[in-house]
Amino acid sequence: QVQVVESGGGLVQAGGSLRLSCAVSGTIVSINVMGWYRQSRGTQRDLVATVTNGGGADYADSVKGRFTISRDNAKNTVYLQMNSLEPDDTAVYYCNADVTWVNDWKRYTNNYWGHGTLVTVTS
Repeated sequence: QVQVVESGGGLVQAGGSLRLSCAVSGTIVSINVMGWYRQSRGTQRDLVATVTNGGGADYADSVKGRFTISRDNAKNTVYLQMNSLEPDDTAVYYCNADVTWVNDWKRYTNNYWGHGTLVTVTS
């Protein structure tokens, strides 16, 4: 009933920029927190940034000052603007969303993950 689809990953040189997008679709009532996480090969999935439906943002220390998270509530979409990229930013980036949705007049609230988008930063 809910789909989460990321886009915008790719290959970029160190110092470059990328913008990730994540669109949430379905029979949505509301979306609370939306966020981005990343996972490098052989490591756990770590928080990158989150944003509430009111716009309050939080960042991992490693990306503060370089990454900016934002959302368009009308489009149920969250973005991650990544500047000054470093090779250590190379990872699969996953979108996450807390979604309240409806089916057969019943409301449900679940946490959803996208399938991920690969970001590769070369030195």
